[in-house]
Amino acid sequence: MVFNPCDRSKLVCESLASFTVSGCDLKFVPQFKYFGHIIDRNFSDDADINREIKCLFARTHILIRRFYNCSRDVKLRLFRCYCLCFYDIALWKAFAASAIHKFSSSYVKCMKLFFFGFHKYSSVTGMLLELGLPSFSTVMHNASVHFNSAVANCPNKLVNVFCSLRCC
Repeated sequence: MVFNPCDRSKLVCESLASFTVSGCDLKFVPQFKYFGHIIDRNFSDDADINREIKCLFARTHILIRRFYNCSRDVKLRLFRCYCLCFYDIALWKAFAASAIHKFSSSYVKCMKLFFFGFHKYSSVTGMLLELGLPSFSTVMHNASVHFNSAVANCPNKLVNVFCSLRCC
């Protein structure tokens, strides 16, 4: 993957010669997945947010299909275990407001789909209070705090040097 510079005046050329490894041509791609996180040439997290939205809906629909007749307490425990664990949400820093709003509304929609008895136009705050579930902004904040504390307490010297450079 080739990244263009942020400053267009420093762009050397629009296209590069092809690279070959062991006789196979390597192709240039607009994005790739690295440890489950989608990285694109703009360093935007929008594609990764869309991937996580798809995973959230997939997990919710699996739970709906398999545990339709369970009690609300069982559904609540299942939702907490399978739908509140977002893989790399703490790494998202560069995203469009529309992408994060889409994810927030998808989170609420999945709750309304899974917990029957809530009307389409039910109050989100009332639903969250009744179920005892965190709001989407709380989930994002907690993930960021846990990630930062885990990195700060890491005994790895390289990670500590990186964190000291990042904080400046």
